[in-house]
Amino acid sequence: MPPGNKLYFASDFHLGAVSYASSREREDRIIRWLDMIKDDAAEIYLLGDIFDFWFEYKTVVPKGYIRFLGKLAQLADTGIKLYFFKGNHDMWMFDYFEKELGVTIIPNELIFERDGKKFYLHHGDGLGPGDGKYKILKKIFRSKICQWLFARIHPNLGVGIANMWSRQSRIEGGRNEHLRTHQHEWLVSYSKDVIKTTYYDYLIYGHRHLPLDIDLGGGSRYINLGEWVNYNTYAVFDGSNVELKYFEKTEESATSL
Repeated sequence: MPPGNKLYFASDFHLGAVSYASSREREDRIIRWLDMIKDDAAEIYLLGDIFDFWFEYKTVVPKGYIRFLGKLAQLADTGIKLYFFKGNHDMWMFDYFEKELGVTIIPNELIFERDGKKFYLHHGDGLGPGDGKYKILKKIFRSKICQWLFARIHPNLGVGIANMWSRQSRIEGGRNEHLRTHQHEWLVSYSKDVIKTTYYDYLIYGHRHLPLDIDLGGGSRYINLGEWVNYNTYAVFDGSNVELKYFEKTEESATSL
């Protein structure tokens, strides 16, 4: 049985970016966070882009992250349930984590209820209006034929190509995120459309790289988990409320609309 009863949510660790040194420092910080929450966690949800790149060949996975993976194995062995969402940087997760750690892989959204509260979870990529180019690329990258073709490339070349692609990301480029106007916060717009047909207390995402806690009206809240290069943010559900928190930083208020 798990040692606690709280649900924890985090996203966008981007392990592997921006350099080996910064990634290792971030990995250690994430492990300290996991050690802090292990005594009262029942379930941990990691909402995508945990790695800056991930691809599982039939017999090979990317090297590194051994301390992080070892900590996850330790947590799983205590009975804590682990959930990995596919992000736009690590969508090529297959069965490695399921076999080694008992992790549940979530390809898209996850909907569930706990203690009378309804949750809608998704990494956040490809949702809402606009970004047509990425939506097309996402369909291509997630196709079985694309995955089969990439698996034919030797890992030395394949991982090298993928790392070059990842360097175009916002995290690698050091581009800071800023709160947009209401109509341009596409995940807010998407969430408002979702709750028009089905009510959720909490709609939780990653991808946006900005910690946000926004009242959608009618008791629903949109929460973005931020990222761990600049913010070290996560959320916790204690059975009655979800709170967005900062790890090893002076507590700040989440940006809101």
